Amino acid sequence: MRLTLHTFLTLDGVMQAPGGPDEDPDGGFPHGGWSFPYGDEDFGAAIAGWFANASAFLLGRKTYEIFSGYWPRVTDPDNPVASKLNALPKYVASTTLPSADWHNSVLLGGDVAAETAKLKEQPGNELQVHGSGGLAQTLIEHDLIDEYRLLFFPVHVGSGKKLFRDGARAAALRLTGATTTSTGVIIATYQPAGPVAHGSFALPDES
Repeated sequence: MRLTLHTFLTLDGVMQAPGGPDEDPDGGFPHGGWSFPYGDEDFGAAIAGWFANASAFLLGRKTYEIFSGYWPRVTDPDNPVASKLNALPKYVASTTLPSADWHNSVLLGGDVAAETAKLKEQPGNELQVHGSGGLAQTLIEHDLIDEYRLLFFPVHVGSGKKLFRDGARAAALRLTGATTTSTGVIIATYQPAGPVAHGSFALPDES
């Protein structure tokens, strides 16, 4: 399976608590729910298209708890998100969660990077990661992400948890697609493109 990472981001790179005020108040974050005003048909169509390609999900503890508290209550079989999340395998990267009771959920123990590499070897289309900031850091560090699907919202919040944090592994990405929704959300897809290339725009020394 290909591992795809789906993340909502502010223009200053914050991924914390896009869905609601109580989603992740760590650090006294005051802007929870910043993505809500920008939902539209374009946004929904993109999300539905991605979920249609899912074969399994890999989630961090906090995202799993948020999802498991919401999506099992959405029982419409035609809902493109709920139908996938409620039925497909869900692997949870957590050493603190005592159990994972949502249907078809499995706790990953030990070395998350090694366990994820094994999951990628299984047959299927996409192993999807949604949100899961702490888990994302591990996947970035171990070069396990095959495609980034980043949604940039037209807002900046000044502080909060970021996807690419200080000290993260340096790497280049290649843009493979981009669209813009009617509310101004830029949906961009990237694939890894090796190490960061360096150069200089300085004029040559003519002396």
